[in-house]
Amino acid sequence: MKHPSPLLMIVAGLVSAILVGAQLGYAQLSPTFYDQTCPNVSFIIREVILEAMLTDPRIDASLNRLHFHDCFVNGCDGSLLLDTTPTMEGEKEALGNNNSARGFDVVDTMKARLESACPGVVSCADILTIASQESVTLAGGPTWTNLLGRRDSFNASRAQANLSLPSPFMTLEELIVNFRNVGLPNVTDLVALSGAHTFGQAQCRTFRTRIYDSPELPLNSTYNVTLSRICSRNGTTDANSRTQLDATTPNVFDNQYFSNLQFGRGLLKSDQVLFSTPGSNTTEIVNRFTANRAVFFQSFVDAMIRMGNLRPLTGTEGEIRLNCRRRNGNLAEPGIRMVTSM
Repeated sequence: MKHPSPLLMIVAGLVSAILVGAQLGYAQLSPTFYDQTCPNVSFIIREVILEAMLTDPRIDASLNRLHFHDCFVNGCDGSLLLDTTPTMEGEKEALGNNNSARGFDVVDTMKARLESACPGVVSCADILTIASQESVTLAGGPTWTNLLGRRDSFNASRAQANLSLPSPFMTLEELIVNFRNVGLPNVTDLVALSGAHTFGQAQCRTFRTRIYDSPELPLNSTYNVTLSRICSRNGTTDANSRTQLDATTPNVFDNQYFSNLQFGRGLLKSDQVLFSTPGSNTTEIVNRFTANRAVFFQSFVDAMIRMGNLRPLTGTEGEIRLNCRRRNGNLAEPGIRMVTSM
């Protein structure tokens, strides 16, 4: 029997490694990425969040949402953090972010302190990843080990954000397609990530139709009365009024969100459809998460890791921004706010 040559075996091994790497997608990320270059990165980010929570109790939910909305647009690359410039339409003004995405000043503080401690080392994309995990943990949710080593994009895309970010008015089928299109085809991930609505708030414009124009979806009668006092039908004076996504335990990361769905107390249409769409297998997932918080927590962690590793820039791709609001080559571009001190 003729054995393959050593050279052929090496080539075959390289091809196999390339294929495996392509399948994993985030093979270059590592939980120890900053162990030598910035060992206190998580501690610094956590301290900034704790300081912010003293005056802004919903900042943890807002930071978690920033990570979500960054990853859903061309992967987790920090593009959401870029300010609009004369030559680029930023994602902050996209339909799903405009006047609702918040916490950018807190991210600025994180970046400034990290630049002081570890200059030019920690990417803005990784800051969002770590801040999201720390926010969930500080709110009473699970903790997990992040895979790190992302680099920052050079550009943002408002047009792509308008296409990719899920809407609070989506049907279940639309949500499934939306998540599949960004690289999350497992419906368990969809339900688990929706569970982040166990903390945070939403504006009237996102759930007004839930009160007055969605007869096909159950809405608890007492809850309906409460919501109608917050948001009028015509919306002339309360467009930016808001209420808790989880009225029961609004500032705690737990599984109460799923119990709310069982009783018709999902605030957004995109929440309630997870339980109330006839014949859907997501109803069983909601029931499972309601019955067992540990099962929800583990599924949420798994989904967050998968989402956090959607198409990351690694190696020599992208850059490590010195200021999360602008790419390094545009330090003096007009219209961009400079961060000088914190």
